[in-house]
Amino acid sequence: MSYSLTLYAYEDATDQERRDAEKRFRKALDETLGDASLVLPVYQAYRRIVSIYGEAPAPDTLTDAEQQILDQWQAAETAAVTAAFGPNRYMGEAQFEIGA
Repeated sequence: MSYSLTLYAYEDATDQERRDAEKRFRKALDETLGDASLVLPVYQAYRRIVSIYGEAPAPDTLTDAEQQILDQWQAAETAAVTAAFGPNRYMGEAQFEIGA
């Protein structure tokens, strides 16, 4: 299963810089989750969990499977943001869109 990815980087980034950052972001997501086919389903599951429990749910409110999805996505997102923008980039500044 493939997925689309759009990064919204800093305004003065060139198209080439944005494409390069998207490549690094995608590669990190794929590698952290194990395969590109897992990115969209894990992301969608993560979004469902967040819509129900919020961005930082108490661990005792989640099932083991939900906690695992939450942990997997957060690790993948952190790795992707670091790969795309560098280690000093704040998570709140990274804007991306993942779709089918």
